[in-house]
Amino acid sequence: MLLQNTQGNALQYGITAACGAGFLLFGYDQGVFGGLLDNEAFLRTFGFPGATIQGQIVATYDIGCIIGTLLSMYAGDRLGRRRCILIGCIILIVGAILQTASYSLAQMITGRVVAGIGNGMNTIAIPIWQTETARPKDRGKLIVFQLVTNIFGIVITNWMNYGFTFVPHSSVSWRFPLAFQCFFSIITIALVLVTPESPRWLIMKNRISEAQKIHARLLSKPDDHPSVVNEIHNLVAAVHHDAEVQKSVALKEIFTRNSKQQTLRRMLLGAGTAFFQQVGGTNVIAYYLPVVLTRSVGLSTRMALILSAVDSMSLMFWGSIAALLIDRVGRKKLMLMGVSASCVCFALVAVGLRYGGPGNKGMSIMAVVFIFVYYVFYGMSLLSIPYIYPAEINSQKMRNIGTSFATTINWLFVYVVVVATPTAIQNIQWRYYMLYAIFNFTFIPLIYYFYVETATLSLEQVDRLFEIKHNAGKDMSWTDAARIARTEGGDPRMSGGKDDIDAEHCEDVS
Repeated sequence: MLLQNTQGNALQYGITAACGAGFLLFGYDQGVFGGLLDNEAFLRTFGFPGATIQGQIVATYDIGCIIGTLLSMYAGDRLGRRRCILIGCIILIVGAILQTASYSLAQMITGRVVAGIGNGMNTIAIPIWQTETARPKDRGKLIVFQLVTNIFGIVITNWMNYGFTFVPHSSVSWRFPLAFQCFFSIITIALVLVTPESPRWLIMKNRISEAQKIHARLLSKPDDHPSVVNEIHNLVAAVHHDAEVQKSVALKEIFTRNSKQQTLRRMLLGAGTAFFQQVGGTNVIAYYLPVVLTRSVGLSTRMALILSAVDSMSLMFWGSIAALLIDRVGRKKLMLMGVSASCVCFALVAVGLRYGGPGNKGMSIMAVVFIFVYYVFYGMSLLSIPYIYPAEINSQKMRNIGTSFATTINWLFVYVVVVATPTAIQNIQWRYYMLYAIFNFTFIPLIYYFYVETATLSLEQVDRLFEIKHNAGKDMSWTDAARIARTEGGDPRMSGGKDDIDAEHCEDVS
């Protein structure tokens, strides 16, 4: 049952809290295994697996996430944003129980896959739900908040794993952290149950009256207030205009040449942000920082866990700073800053590891310092943007598919990095970190030449932006197209859209 009396900022904060709880769970799941790979009781239970098997145990979770994103691509728009999150959390609870009760590698891997399916569904539905319910001026900072809670989940796992080093011979030291996933799943379910569905999704399903009531609550105004009625008219017009210009089936639309909506380009731009994040090296740190610090730098297990927790707390701080920058500076400039700084940081980490060691602790310290510095710039840029940009850049009709595609790319390359890292650290050592410096360097021209700024534009204005630029061609810059889109307010009826909204779709709005 919805909290009927909640509206305005309080309702928006409620949705943000539900999304934040889901992303805290996501972060907890990301970080929990990094501290278990040096846990003696865990290793003994599973026969002291080698580096390759350890990588597979961790990475099978990402296979589940890929399956979850593919399921969402098919069923996300049918189920709705809230229902997808609820189903995802229930599946994740089942996976957590399987992991906690494991006594064999087969059961542990099955549990990891099942939990990953639930998390994969959540990582699509949550950003879309937040994006579709947020005001344009708040959209960036609210999704930044989600990613800060994501990092808080990693902080919790680091400190929890550190605490359990004091009971090293008990299976509780690894079973409890895995079981604790259920707690965050239950919190997320409870918050989602008392918050409303996305008005835009309801309009897609022709449930105009429900959409109007929820939109009025989000604006803290009466249902029949002129601004509410006008915005619902614009949303209905945008949805039907979107359907009009994308009459073909989704797959055909993606590969249609000279489409006004530029669907393929928009999907690739959204997926590109996920590619930059993962191939840029974040999960070498997020999943494996304790392993990096013990096996590459030579620190003790406890010191590695302490530094990992402190590094994650640092990332929370710099991720929070992104809330002040994301809409003022814009997505594109922050991405350029992030990949440039990441290139320098990984290069210096590689140099520190190459020349560090027992005889030269100063260089080893330098490597640790630039792992911390990496998180400064990553936190202000690519921590959040891959979860904002795909939901913003894709049209209403293609938003679920486009975001699912981007998230599939995300989890595919998480899998590649997570599988490769233990073996790569063991075999090529410092050279592994230099690879990420090179990758980040190659991203700079791609972002500079191909990416479009979406900051402060409404979702409907982003649609108009691409139509305007398509019609004008090379004679108009993206900046000029954005200015025109803002002037029109994203209403397709002001320029070449449908003249009217079908009466049957608007009878509940008047």
